[in-house]
Amino acid sequence: MPATRVSDDDSVDPFLRKTAAWSWRLLVVGGAIVALLWLVSRLEVIVVPVALATMLAALLLPAVDWLDRRGAPRGGAVALILLGGFAIFGGILTFVVSQFVSGLPGLVEQVTYSIDGLRRWLVDGPAHLSREQIDNAGDTAIKALRDNQEQLTTGALSTAATLTELVTGALLVLFTLIFLLHGGRNIYSFVTKIVPSHARERVRDAGRAGFGSLIGYVRATALVALVDAVGIGTGLAIMGIPLALPLASLVFLGAFIPLVGAVVTGFLAVVVALLAKGVVYAAITLGLIIAVQQLEAHILQPLVMGRAVSIHPLAIVLAISAGAVLAGIVGALLSVPLVAFLNSAIRVLVADDPAEEAAELEENDDGIVFNAEPDVVPPKRDNS
Repeated sequence: MPATRVSDDDSVDPFLRKTAAWSWRLLVVGGAIVALLWLVSRLEVIVVPVALATMLAALLLPAVDWLDRRGAPRGGAVALILLGGFAIFGGILTFVVSQFVSGLPGLVEQVTYSIDGLRRWLVDGPAHLSREQIDNAGDTAIKALRDNQEQLTTGALSTAATLTELVTGALLVLFTLIFLLHGGRNIYSFVTKIVPSHARERVRDAGRAGFGSLIGYVRATALVALVDAVGIGTGLAIMGIPLALPLASLVFLGAFIPLVGAVVTGFLAVVVALLAKGVVYAAITLGLIIAVQQLEAHILQPLVMGRAVSIHPLAIVLAISAGAVLAGIVGALLSVPLVAFLNSAIRVLVADDPAEEAAELEENDDGIVFNAEPDVVPPKRDNS
């Protein structure tokens, strides 16, 4: 009886065969992700403004839809919301800058007084340093500044180039935002035609669910940031801390970077309070910031976020860390909204009943339906 021939595959342990099969597939997926990240980094000047415009569209779209449903022309509603937003932002920015200019001399005077007090303490206190040692330390700092003047000049030129990129990016954000608010749904419907017909509606439902969660995230984050800024700014103003309003504005902007932004801007407020008013006021400022953040963490976040955009804290920390490593501050800013979008989009994409999962997400997000646009006929399900 002839011996049964054993193939090479049969001679390998089944567990090892499965591991090898998974390994090369994961390598292919990993390579595709690396290629995508490389492409995004090369097109950063385009990708970042489009991403920021998408976030702004998520914030302003409900207001545009509200005007649209009440009979206003779509273009007029977009123009009104944008002009109103520019007017509010410009007014706040002008007020903050004027407050900063008027409050800066007082802060400089108080900081100078604090430095003089520190110098006296170093001479007369336990350190018993001589004035000659302190003066030598100051001279060393000035010499280091002069020695690095060329690098500072180069940095200034780099800053000028960065300013040009910022202006270009701002214009791209504006144009992208206008088109997204006016006809973003039609753009999305057109783009998704590249998807095979049998999966097209599932992909469209996933994108709508993800954008609905993005709307909820941006709106909730703006509300939380406003409460943080008002609470901390009011406390700083009552204590007479210089630059209370500019510091409150920084707290508002920092709140859009979860966990990290509030800590950094709050620490800056504590430093200003320490330099201007001393240790007692710095401790009170620290207590105020902790109290406001506890209010945010235990009341505001659970109340306004909802299940549709609820993300585990570990996922937030990992997303912010990865975003900061890959793209700095911009990456930290965009990472959590991206996770919020993908969280809902993937849930709908892999669900047994995408329509039911999408309806559940819309219900959890205060009834926001991304697909509802009165002046645009919803695209029909096509199999072409």
